[in-house]
Amino acid sequence: MLFFKKPKARLADLIPDGYVDIHSHLLPGIDDGSKDNNNSLALINSLKEYGFGQFITTPHILTGVYNNTREGILAVEEATKTFLTGQGITQPFKAAAEYLMDDSFLNLVKSGKPLLTLKDDYVLVEMSYINPPMQLYDCIYELQLAGYKPVLAHPERYVFYHLKPEEYTKLKKSGCKFQLNLLSVTGYYGKPVFEIAQKLLEDNMIDFTGSDTHHERHTDAFKNPVLLKNTDKLKKVLENNSHFSL
Repeated sequence: MLFFKKPKARLADLIPDGYVDIHSHLLPGIDDGSKDNNNSLALINSLKEYGFGQFITTPHILTGVYNNTREGILAVEEATKTFLTGQGITQPFKAAAEYLMDDSFLNLVKSGKPLLTLKDDYVLVEMSYINPPMQLYDCIYELQLAGYKPVLAHPERYVFYHLKPEEYTKLKKSGCKFQLNLLSVTGYYGKPVFEIAQKLLEDNMIDFTGSDTHHERHTDAFKNPVLLKNTDKLKKVLENNSHFSL
């Protein structure tokens, strides 16, 4: 008797209808994401085919590289929304930001100036891929002191924590929510990142998900199979994103 292995589900097939994406780079010409309006339109149309229904796009704010400001991002958001509406895009679309936690960010938080939030008081933050910032826990503390809730982008991609699982526990205890990059579960960023993504899911440490879409290679990768042994916990955190419905 022949036994056939059940094929693994494609990532695209697991996206719930109306999915709220809380991490992407769809504003044109503002960071390393979309190049122009037409590129933004093409990326959004691709994601729509997978079931994406709402977009909270998060351009980088990274001093010395992407010197974006709240005012500048909101201006590009407004122009982009006008363009998208003219192209028949009716899905909710808004801009927040992905803040690199460094001295500039810490000073911004302490200044009391309003931050761009995903919704309500949730703020998307990231670290350098090289090493954690010296002021990491100061940033997290000051954010919460100012009334915000930090959402750490793609914790599975910080390789300096891969052999230090206790650091993930410490971050969670400090008040951080975790946002998983969806492509991590397909092996897109490599096997070590996939394995940490799987472990964080198994340990119920992931709170939300995001596409982190920058370009067509990312949207095409949603057609790849999910490598997880069990997708139940992934499906649950996908549903959690409805909290950010616009």
